[in-house]
Amino acid sequence: MEWIIDLFSNHESIAYTVLIYSIVIALGVSLGKIKIFGISFGIAFVLFAGILLSHFGFTINPEILHFVKEFGLILFVYTIGLQVGPGFFASLEKEGLKLNFISIITVLVGVATVLAIYFISGESIVVLTGIMSGAVTNTPGLGAAQQTIMDLSAGNPDPDISTLGTAYAVSYPFGVLGIILVMLFFKTALKINVEAESRLTKWKIISKSKSFSRKAIRVINPQLFGKKVETIYDVLGDDLVISRVLRNGKISRVNANTTLKENDILLVISSPKSFYKIENFIGAEEKNVDLGVGNSSNSPIVSKRINVTKKEAYSKKIGQSEVFNAYPITVSRFIRAGMEFIATPSTKLQFGDTIIVIGEEKDIEKFSKAVGNSKKEMSMPHIAELFFGIILGVLLGSIPFHIPGVPLPVKLGLAGGPLIVAILISRYGGKFSVTNYVSQSANLMVREIGIVLFLASVGLGAGAGFVDTIVNGDGLYWMLLGILITLIPLLVTAILSRSVYKLSYPEICGVLAGVSTDPPALAFANQSTNSDAPAVSYATVYPLTTFLRIMVAQFLILFFYA
Repeated sequence: MEWIIDLFSNHESIAYTVLIYSIVIALGVSLGKIKIFGISFGIAFVLFAGILLSHFGFTINPEILHFVKEFGLILFVYTIGLQVGPGFFASLEKEGLKLNFISIITVLVGVATVLAIYFISGESIVVLTGIMSGAVTNTPGLGAAQQTIMDLSAGNPDPDISTLGTAYAVSYPFGVLGIILVMLFFKTALKINVEAESRLTKWKIISKSKSFSRKAIRVINPQLFGKKVETIYDVLGDDLVISRVLRNGKISRVNANTTLKENDILLVISSPKSFYKIENFIGAEEKNVDLGVGNSSNSPIVSKRINVTKKEAYSKKIGQSEVFNAYPITVSRFIRAGMEFIATPSTKLQFGDTIIVIGEEKDIEKFSKAVGNSKKEMSMPHIAELFFGIILGVLLGSIPFHIPGVPLPVKLGLAGGPLIVAILISRYGGKFSVTNYVSQSANLMVREIGIVLFLASVGLGAGAGFVDTIVNGDGLYWMLLGILITLIPLLVTAILSRSVYKLSYPEICGVLAGVSTDPPALAFANQSTNSDAPAVSYATVYPLTTFLRIMVAQFLILFFYA
């Protein structure tokens, strides 16, 4: 049995380090699944498992701890950016603007609360930043704050880094519970009929779910008779796709070279706001005409979804690609990271995009082979591209930005840099031939590995003084401050969302969970409202809120850290 004693007593060995991390992660994930009054801490319990083991003396070499923590944070924020990138830009339109404006107000109220406590109580800004990150359950913000202190201390070990983790851990439990309590309080105080509001919200989501519409429009503009379809694109731009035409009772595929005739009925796909000018230029809408494919005898064309996996299909824009021009097919839309977009001649696809193709079945089969549609390729994680993006993210995060009045240059850091690069690459990488594709299962695996490594490192670094802080130190006082920082912004957000922006209860629950970047609260909201509406609001505000939380944590340290 001596070998076991030696294994656990040699804190510098690789075997010991791997073993402790594995125990912390396995124990934390397992205990996080346990529900108390229907509430579970989920993966965040890894933090408390790390605190527990560290309290009993199972510590890790500080340099190894720091590396694992930062590397885990990079993996976590980068894979989140890849997932939410397309949705982030889509959320800045229409309803998303309103929800994101609410999230900005929430973050500002939280910062105002922190600064009010700072000036009134004189509490350390390091402690308050850690409490704030825990109170809003925002782990990347904690990582950004710790990284900023490292930069300010020129990379030297600083006890304030451990203090940040301890303050975060102290305030985190009520951060999770407080969101749920606000949801329940709000429902009771306003006597909300959850079932009725869920039905109303479902109807709103359905009516606004599509970012585009399809209309059958009859060609009645004499200036278009005998002209090619490309004339319409030249005048109206690329914000539309004409996929097929009904002529003499027969439905045919349309391309840019199709010649238009009087009374042709075109199926036009575009954003709803664009149809006013489209109808003014082409003609009148035909509401009783069915231009569906594959469901009638006069429709020899079908519509299929194909995955882009060959470089020839995404190396050039659709309008300039030999692959797309060689086959009698039309690409009407493409899907990226769960978001659907109109495919235009200027669209440059990315590996892994799903395209919706219209044409005859035999032509689509040939075209499918030309663009790949390989399930095997889709299942590969593309590790090289993943780390290429991380390289760009670390470089961006290391660029110093000089702001007047700030004693040191501001950096996006190892949390902000990779997040921004991932968001940009996931949406616009195709324009620069950058492949960002990571399969959903691979993305989730890398993300979960990253966050558990980070949380385990934070717990192992903070655990040595955690119990002493609670029993003999300011732990209970920090908890009280955390309760204020949790409740005040959430109550303001709930009241503002209901009274000013007239959001339904499920939407408010999603916003509350999103502005706190708290998956457990989202799970509770989905379950308690029996609706997917909270998830929609959550996904809308999550990207911007995460970015703001990261930047706010850095700015608090930069401006007020002595």
